Amino acid sequence: MPIVNRIAEFHEEMTAWRRELHMYPETAFEEVRTSAFVADRLREFGVDAVHTGIAKTGVVAVLRGQGGSQRSIAIRADMDALDIEEANDFDYKSRNPGKMHACGHDGHTTMLLGAAKYLAETRNFDGTVYFVFQPAEENEGGGRAMVEDGLFERFPADAVYGMHNSPGVPVGRFTTRAGPAMAGFDIFEIEIDGYGTHAARPHQGVDTVVIQAQIVTALQTIASRSVNAIDSVVLTITQVHGGDTWNVIPQKVVLRGTVRAFKPEVQDLTEARMRRICDNIAEAFGATVSVRYERRYPPTVNDPEHVDLAAAVAADVFGAGNVEVSRLYQSEQDVFDVFADVARLGEGGGVGDGERHLELAGERLGEQCLADAGGPDQQHVGLVELDVAVLLAHGDALVVAVDRHRQHLLGLLLAHYVLVEVALDLFRLGNLFLVFGGEGLFLVVEDLLANGDALVADVHAGAGDQA
Repeated sequence: MPIVNRIAEFHEEMTAWRRELHMYPETAFEEVRTSAFVADRLREFGVDAVHTGIAKTGVVAVLRGQGGSQRSIAIRADMDALDIEEANDFDYKSRNPGKMHACGHDGHTTMLLGAAKYLAETRNFDGTVYFVFQPAEENEGGGRAMVEDGLFERFPADAVYGMHNSPGVPVGRFTTRAGPAMAGFDIFEIEIDGYGTHAARPHQGVDTVVIQAQIVTALQTIASRSVNAIDSVVLTITQVHGGDTWNVIPQKVVLRGTVRAFKPEVQDLTEARMRRICDNIAEAFGATVSVRYERRYPPTVNDPEHVDLAAAVAADVFGAGNVEVSRLYQSEQDVFDVFADVARLGEGGGVGDGERHLELAGERLGEQCLADAGGPDQQHVGLVELDVAVLLAHGDALVVAVDRHRQHLLGLLLAHYVLVEVALDLFRLGNLFLVFGGEGLFLVVEDLLANGDALVADVHAGAGDQA
């Protein structure tokens, strides 16, 4: 099924919307102009109702289809920008100093507006659609704020669908997965209080710079020595602040960073180990330390039934070869806090040129994917992964990875009854081959690296032969 001609006709208009939004980026809970623009367009489309002011700047539109069904879905897009100074020089670059749509939310908003316009014209469905335009996705939990403001009491959706652009995924390709799809997002701040002194007399003080260096190094052992390797956690220090001059050891140093994990128990363990490491290192050096740890976004968990439905629809429109199921992301999304029944159409959403990373001040969104997904030549030629949301009832699992330069093979034999999906992160830097073993199970995994070679593995319980 090709792109509907009427939707394709929206491309020029949608491009104009997106550029207008791009010129006037607004950050968390300040999306006043943006939400007004969205509400005005929705009213022009003739939707049944437009509700504004949800979680301050959020917007929800209601559209009822033909028939009397009580079923309902919500489609969600985020609207906020980032605190980045734009370095592009095109005529629609940001006109708000220090603000930029660097994560593509202007494109998400535009795509949802396009969907609302088409559905309002046709109403060729039975039930109700809620169009949810969310503020403050970046770091400030706007989805949670909408839920706390009564979003689902006022607009009770059976399921929520959304998608996000994914730099590195070719235009016209969609990725999604059932179960854990994106990591939870925590933030932390560590303040070390020592005793400042002259740089020439460090013995007279308590050196907070040396202490922070010990803490930064020790925190990395949480992932490598405290968390089970198949559970996966990423702890990253992103800020180090301390000192004002060349020749004085500072009294205080502050560290800030993030933690990404797919399981609440891993988040709990990481926080506990962080506090213990900081307390003990500070005490050893004669300093004091305080740790502030905040849970911002929980992991995104997709309902399998809705993932299958979304993937099937995407395959009908763009072809089965352009829909990839099963990819874990260590980035986060604030998708209405935690909802086990919320399905996301996955990262990719037809946005991206396969090369660029949008959170750079000089990059731009691929506008050809706003109302279509590129031409037929836009095929996936990179990483291939199988659906690994599989719990093996019997037998072992052999996970084999080939690095980018075909220099060697890596093998990992996992025990019985192990969820293999989390093993993906063990080989994120390589092109993956996943082969699941059981009694007599035989799979061929295609290698799409460069020359179309193939790896074949015949894995039996207790023994495996590779060809």
